[in-house]
Amino acid sequence: MPPHAANPNHPFDTVLMSNPLSTQLPHQPLDRRLSVAPMMDWTTRDYRFLARLITRHTLLYTEMVVAQAILHGDRDRFLDFNDEEHPVALQLGGSDPQQLAQATRIAGDYGYDEINLNVGCPSDRVQQGKIGAILMAEPELVARCVEAMQAEVTVPVTVKTRIGIDDQDDYDFLYRFVDRMEASGCTSLTIHARKAILSGLSPKENRDIPPLIYQRAYAIKHAFPHIEIILNGGVKTLNEVHEHMGEVDGVMIGREAYQNPYFLAEADRVVFGDDHAIPSRQTIAEQFLPYVERRYALGHAPKHSLRHILNLFQGQPGARRFRRHLSENMHKPGTTPQVLMDALSRSEEHTSELQSPA
Repeated sequence: MPPHAANPNHPFDTVLMSNPLSTQLPHQPLDRRLSVAPMMDWTTRDYRFLARLITRHTLLYTEMVVAQAILHGDRDRFLDFNDEEHPVALQLGGSDPQQLAQATRIAGDYGYDEINLNVGCPSDRVQQGKIGAILMAEPELVARCVEAMQAEVTVPVTVKTRIGIDDQDDYDFLYRFVDRMEASGCTSLTIHARKAILSGLSPKENRDIPPLIYQRAYAIKHAFPHIEIILNGGVKTLNEVHEHMGEVDGVMIGREAYQNPYFLAEADRVVFGDDHAIPSRQTIAEQFLPYVERRYALGHAPKHSLRHILNLFQGQPGARRFRRHLSENMHKPGTTPQVLMDALSRSEEHTSELQSPA
């Protein structure tokens, strides 16, 4: 299938050619009532484009990018994003204030709406680079990093953290950390309401085994009313988002937003009060096609984009056929974006069979 040619009359081209969000939202204060968490290998630019077709207002985060990778690697590879993704935030990893400042200045030129510092990842690999949750033990260093980053950009510099690490997991420990963040000028803090166990647990186990203590984040919000507190951890429904909003300023969704992306379709209405028509799953898949074609024309294999759409029809008739067809065919040599339309056809055929009278 040849790359899709831009056509002003094509219903899907409006997504690629003219998105009012890309020109309006970056100049407005960020609304963090709902956001999608930074997740390695998941919240790529391809996923974020798909998510933006589902929700107009939810704040999207990149995967964590290590500051040194920006300074010494392929900057475009790590920092390029689609203009349609706004509002979009970059998460940086690092612990050297000067390196983080330089990376922040470079990233600022790419037009991100927020720069976030990772102080929550517990993996052994990032600990070795003195990145992530291990930094909770050094609030003074984190504060210097934040201050150095703030000096380089006009957009907000925020921090994502845990409620504690290892045996440093009481309220006073978290209070002291947040107090230092407030003194550094940080005005928005995302708190994953689990502590991180820095040895003996995998990153996956650290997302499940330490108990969630939402009340700890609630208490921090009450103690620091002038700091925006975003709650992260274990939230899977918009009803839960609504429940937490009485205690904190916003909620960040992680795995559910990837494993069941269409649940975000109601977010604009339920969370942000925007009653625009909600696109169907079919429409979203069709709107995603020109994007996949555009990436394909630039030399990107369709599998890299299409893996993010596998769960779009979760729980719907025909979902298994859709997923199976993509999974079995998108990795084959010579695959083109047409594989997405073929998968949709298989799904529609199955749905029609189910709806046909006996």
